[in-house]
Formats: sequence, structure tokens, C-alpha cells
Amino acid sequence: MADDEAEAVRARYARRAAGDPRYNLLDPAALLMLQERQRALLRLLKAVGRTDLPSLTLLEIGSGGGDNLLELLRLGFAPAHLAGIELLPERHAQARDRLSDAVRLQLGDATVVDLGAASVDIVLQSTVFSSLLDSAYQQRLADAMWRAVKPGGGVLWYDFTMDNPRNPDVRGVPLARLRALFPAARLTARRITLAPPLARPLARLHPGLYTLCNALPWLRTHVLAWLGKD
Repeated sequence: MADDEAEAVRARYARRAAGDPRYNLLDPAALLMLQERQRALLRLLKAVGRTDLPSLTLLEIGSGGGDNLLELLRLGFAPAHLAGIELLPERHAQARDRLSDAVRLQLGDATVVDLGAASVDIVLQSTVFSSLLDSAYQQRLADAMWRAVKPGGGVLWYDFTMDNPRNPDVRGVPLARLRALFPAARLTARRITLAPPLARPLARLHPGLYTLCNALPWLRTHVLAWLGKD
């Protein structure tokens, strides 16, 4: 049942430490990961021909406290063209406090709420699917996202591909699973982000070590992908 997995997600997030310092941008690894992701995102959008950022409409699934939407504003997206839907009331409230009223935010379960058929150019998800342990729920969410994308648009995806043995509340989403979730999509994928358990101590020693080790593709744990819709 959708309600069961939604409740399980709420419980998983409740177990996570609020304000985890590992994600504070004063941490050198967190900053390097963000900057790498921004550069990779802009390169990917250019590669798939979506360069007029102010004109693009975008809906984020699992918009959390608004971090990604704030980042998109800095990259050139227009506030009135951005929207987000978030399952957790406290994170939704945080985003509402941080973002302009022009950014449309909704509280709810994206598998239940009508997102609108062919309503946006881009549907974004960032490390949401790795927190969903029910495969059927993952597929329902993927289907809802795909329905919301206009022809010629796509799903913008960022998530990790491998399980974390220290965290049973997450599950990696490998490329094979991504293809299965969106079988009709044209997939363009980039492997990015140095494995965080390695990145954090290296970046504290010297930021250049992050770049050096990240040159080895097998040390990257995340995928940034565009799933294009004809």
C-alpha cells in the first residue's frame, strides 16, 4: 500500500540526525560535492539541449527544505517556473520559509496527488528513490513523474547506486533499476560524486585530493541522469 511506504519514509527520516554536519557547506567535502554536481548538471542540460533555463518549468519530487530549489534559482531558473512537492510537513514548512512565494510548494504524497499530465519540462528527484525500500512504490512514483513530463522534456535524476551497509534505511539504485523504472526514456547518464566515506577525510587533508581521486570512475557512487521523453 502507498500509505504504508509513505509512513515508513516518515519514520526513516525521523531517525536521521537533524542538521548533520557532514552536509554543512563549511565541510570541505560537502562543498566540493555540491560544486561538482552543479557543474555536471549544467553540462548535462547543455548536452540534452535544455539551455534556456529561465523558460524551463521544473517540479521537484521530495523538495525537502528547499535546498535544491534554491540552487536552481542561483543557476538561472525562474522562481515562477519552479515547484516542489514534499511528504514531510516540517521540511515543507522550512522550504516555504526560505523560498519566494513565486515558487509553488505542495505538501503531499506524489504518488497520490495529481501532478498534472504533461505539465512541466523537467521533473527532478535527488536522493529520494534511495530512501524508498518498496519496489512497487518506487514504480508508482516513477510512473507519476513520467506522466508529469511534457514531450521533449525529461526526468532529472541524482541518486547513489550502491547500498550502504551502515544504513539499512537506504538502498542504492543502480542503472539497471533506473532503466526498468523508466523503460520508455532515452537515458543519458554521468557517474559523479566521490564516495562520501572516502571524500570526507581526503578533503579535510587537502581539497585537491578530492579532485585527484574523483578522476577514477570506479570511486564515484552517484549517477546524474537525464531521462528524455519523446
